[in-house]
Amino acid sequence: MAKVGQLGEKLVARWLQTQGWVILNHNWRCRWGEIDLIAKGNPMALAFVEVKTRSRGNWDADGRRAITPQKQVKLRRTAELFLSEHPDLANLPCRFDVALVRCQSLSQPLQSTTTDQEIESQIVELAQPVLVAGYKLILQHYMQSAFD
Repeated sequence: MAKVGQLGEKLVARWLQTQGWVILNHNWRCRWGEIDLIAKGNPMALAFVEVKTRSRGNWDADGRRAITPQKQVKLRRTAELFLSEHPDLANLPCRFDVALVRCQSLSQPLQSTTTDQEIESQIVELAQPVLVAGYKLILQHYMQSAFD
């Protein structure tokens, strides 16, 4: 499932780029945890993005229930450490976003299916499927400021 999660993160990163955001970090790690994507937008703001990639029939409402209060605390602490290491970004308005990606494995990969490296050239839109590396991915929801 790690590969699927990475594909979901790349899909969301590509969508953010098409929205004018610059991806500063992908999978930024520290002792508190990991932030999937850190993006800088225009107007100047920082988004710490948690990406949840799920298949049908998942147990956690497509990833919504996985953002528990404990997970929110870990993400806040991780973001605080990131900002302490990047004081040039510390004065920007910050928010915590959550992206929900639906994933379906293609039983017979199509000829037009791209590799995960080619996702950067794809047009990614909300609720529209993208075929990547034998999977159909859909960015179902992008929740800005999902929690404080």
